Amino acid sequence: MSSPTRSSEEINAKARRAGIASFIGTTIEWYDFYIYGTAAALVFGDIFFSDTLPNGVGTLLAFITLWAGFLARPIGGIIFGHLGDRIGRKNTLVITLMMMGVATVGIGLLPTYAQVGIWAPIGLVTLRVIQGVAVGGEWGGAVLIASENAPKGKSILYSAFAQQGSPAGNLLATIAFFLLSSMPTPSFLLYGWRIPFIISAVLVILGMIIRLKLEESDEMKAVLARKKVVKLPLAEVLRKHWVLVLLGAGALPLAQVTYFKNTFALSWATKELGYDRGTFLAAIAIALVVQFIVQPFGAVLVSKIDMRKAMCLMVIPEFVLMPAMFFAIRTGNFTIAVVAMCLATIPHSMFYGAIAGVLARAFPANIRYTGLSTAYQLCSLVVGGGTPVLAQWMLNTSGNIVGVAIVSGLYALVSLICTLLLLRRTGYNAGELSTAEQADYDELELENSVADTANSSKSEAGEIPSGRATV
Repeated sequence: MSSPTRSSEEINAKARRAGIASFIGTTIEWYDFYIYGTAAALVFGDIFFSDTLPNGVGTLLAFITLWAGFLARPIGGIIFGHLGDRIGRKNTLVITLMMMGVATVGIGLLPTYAQVGIWAPIGLVTLRVIQGVAVGGEWGGAVLIASENAPKGKSILYSAFAQQGSPAGNLLATIAFFLLSSMPTPSFLLYGWRIPFIISAVLVILGMIIRLKLEESDEMKAVLARKKVVKLPLAEVLRKHWVLVLLGAGALPLAQVTYFKNTFALSWATKELGYDRGTFLAAIAIALVVQFIVQPFGAVLVSKIDMRKAMCLMVIPEFVLMPAMFFAIRTGNFTIAVVAMCLATIPHSMFYGAIAGVLARAFPANIRYTGLSTAYQLCSLVVGGGTPVLAQWMLNTSGNIVGVAIVSGLYALVSLICTLLLLRRTGYNAGELSTAEQADYDELELENSVADTANSSKSEAGEIPSGRATV
């Protein structure tokens, strides 16, 4: 909620600045995170592990290093959620961006297994963990910078700015590798794959300039001014809001199906189905353009109608579309594969565009960063990084894609059930205050009422009254 002491023009201008800054910052962070997944699918299994391993094992190990970043994300969520709820959203976002940039450039400079042996995968995992910690702290803060600065009743719409950074960053990562796909394989393995990692340094500098100009949200300013900071936000979240955390984490598997499509399917299609590397990267890029275009409409839909109905309209088609995508890819026909990938992208991207704002509404302002981050990163820990590992393991053991297709559909079912249960606790109308926001507002009104009474007494006694708290 924005401060009522500001004019509507000032509120809208600040909201736009926060939204754009959130989008640019998350684009850079997700670019860094996604280039790792693309490289893991294409090259890491070949250069960071022994070439004596059985077929498919190097790729599986590369996907496990990918998972290491997801395992580290809850740590980042806890650390930076704590800082974000105690010192503000802005400062934490500056730190996370710097960490991500250093780790990403470091990966681009790593020696290979042929050069240093076992130290190559050890260094890879170490830097991947740093990436995970950074993005684990990034997401919640970026969502809140956008949503907390939004005009009244538009927090879900503005949270979509932060969500747009994911497809934008993913698209940039895919384009970077697509442009390099025409390189001869020996050159690509030797140095070509390093280029997208090293040029991240330029993007990080741009992001830092933008983030240093950010203004803290009014809601967080009010928490700091009223000294409502919680000493241990995580303890407060787990003690009073653990059900919301579990429901939030359970709502998010559908947001992770991108790793079926952009990481696992990339490896499967290029290494086993005969697709050219550049051809399938082009298919992924087309699907990402679709995601970027349609994703904000999820936030629009949830803001316009009953949120339960909106979620059902978005999620139920994915029960069929995501499993069907794998069989379309298996045909080996580029056009059929692209159409299926684009159709499967629409439901989960619209859901992703809306779910951040829905989750942000679930928690009180003084522990919102920690609550939001804990829910999201818990799902990432269990589901996100494990998705390509699970899919590759199922493919290795069964030799067919049927099991992977079924699991991808189950992700949507779990997300829908948990989202509907979450909405029962938070409210169904995006234009109204959620349960947590209403509690914050009632507490503030009570404090202002007490302050007014005290100021009135002081005024009658000839003393100068102090100001009211605002949010």
